Amino acid sequence: PGRALIDGRGAGAGRGAERPPRRKRHAGRGRERLALRRVGAVLPAAGAALVPGGRALAPRGRLMAEVEVEAGGKRRRREAGTEAQEPQSPQLQPQAPALDQALDQAAPAPGNGLKRAAGGEGGKSPKRKVVLLLVYSGKGYHGMQRNVGSAQFKTIEDELVSALVGAGCIPENHGNDMRKMSFQRSARTDKGVSAAGQIVSLKLWLIDNLVEKVNENLPPSIKILGMRRVTGRFNSKNTCDARTYFYMLPTFALGHKDEGVGPDTFRLSAGGLGRVNKLLGSYKGTHNFHNFTSGKGPRDPSAKRYIMEMFCEAPFVRQGVEFAVLKVKGQSFMMHQIRKMIGLVIAVVRGYAPEAILEQSWGEEKVDVPKAPGLGLVLDTVHFEKYNQRFGNDGVHQALEWTDVEPQRAAFKEDHIYPTIVTTEREEESMANWLNTLPIHDFTATASGIQLTDNHSKKMNDEVDGGSDAGESD
Repeated sequence: PGRALIDGRGAGAGRGAERPPRRKRHAGRGRERLALRRVGAVLPAAGAALVPGGRALAPRGRLMAEVEVEAGGKRRRREAGTEAQEPQSPQLQPQAPALDQALDQAAPAPGNGLKRAAGGEGGKSPKRKVVLLLVYSGKGYHGMQRNVGSAQFKTIEDELVSALVGAGCIPENHGNDMRKMSFQRSARTDKGVSAAGQIVSLKLWLIDNLVEKVNENLPPSIKILGMRRVTGRFNSKNTCDARTYFYMLPTFALGHKDEGVGPDTFRLSAGGLGRVNKLLGSYKGTHNFHNFTSGKGPRDPSAKRYIMEMFCEAPFVRQGVEFAVLKVKGQSFMMHQIRKMIGLVIAVVRGYAPEAILEQSWGEEKVDVPKAPGLGLVLDTVHFEKYNQRFGNDGVHQALEWTDVEPQRAAFKEDHIYPTIVTTEREEESMANWLNTLPIHDFTATASGIQLTDNHSKKMNDEVDGGSDAGESD
């Protein structure tokens, strides 16, 4: 007497009586808990009243399918609105599709401390991590990176942030501190450098027609061509596998100094193009580029960079002058590296330096390397091959490939980037002026005798650049 009844068989059941089988856990409970965690806290459907303990009571004439979830060691119940018969058991679980649909359609009610849904009154949806494909002409801007507090030096990011605020994609106070939106650029371009494929990652409110609204607040020389959702920890600089730049220059810079042919009449021969490509191809592989930047010694590990390809495309004529495009793809580049790589090749083909200077420049010896003008340098493509392999086909994210907007990219180059380079070169003759500085370089100088040449070269380069430290830096 006094013992609890076991399995309803009466008071005569003793201590050793057979116990009923333990009830199995619900197989779908973990899945439902994960679904609720993914979408955030969800309130009952409209018309349901809350009672202490979190259980919702169905309004008159409407039954609710009960879903039990477990969080923090405590049980709490959420009601998913359905037109159904009364459940037979409190453990009855709805099917996954019905649960997902109920979670998506449930509307939050005010006053209970949970997040409001997108578009609800008095609040906005959470910001999401995205990447934007940005194209721009760098003329008239002091580079890509924003300089907060230096309003006199306008940058590309100044224009972009103002447009994002104007379109309602970010709060106004985020414009003063870009870290609040997790902003990151894939490559930093300096004064006068353009981009046909810059990628920036940041968190935005995903408003309707986002790209169109932002472009309405941008000047014609800057444009967003596409947007993709990315993973929460995506960083456009660190996730990037490689970058491709191109450098557009008049081909008379690739002729020998003794030819004496003017800029308007010079045409690069097939043999000359072949020699240029042979020299450019020697950069492929891993080399020590300490001579192609500033502030790095020959034993600095970060001076070693991997170049995947570098070549010169077939020349073409614009406004009566023949131009060519040199392309280089590498994992990353140091400041001025590309311009100095091109400058040294030009010095060789024009007869100022021997071909052996290229291999010599990768050694520990200090070599005087000229820096080509910044006008023709353009960031063309940013590559995310490893990210695309891992997340591009996961069913949630898209691969960061922009073939769908390639016609718009090509049109922007033709309308804004190429004309700016050609017109500025014709008006300012930046390449011709820079070529006149090549004789002052001493390509036979050693580390002990190069200080004077370095100082004189820097002064001449600054005059050609208009005082700018223009270049590329990743």
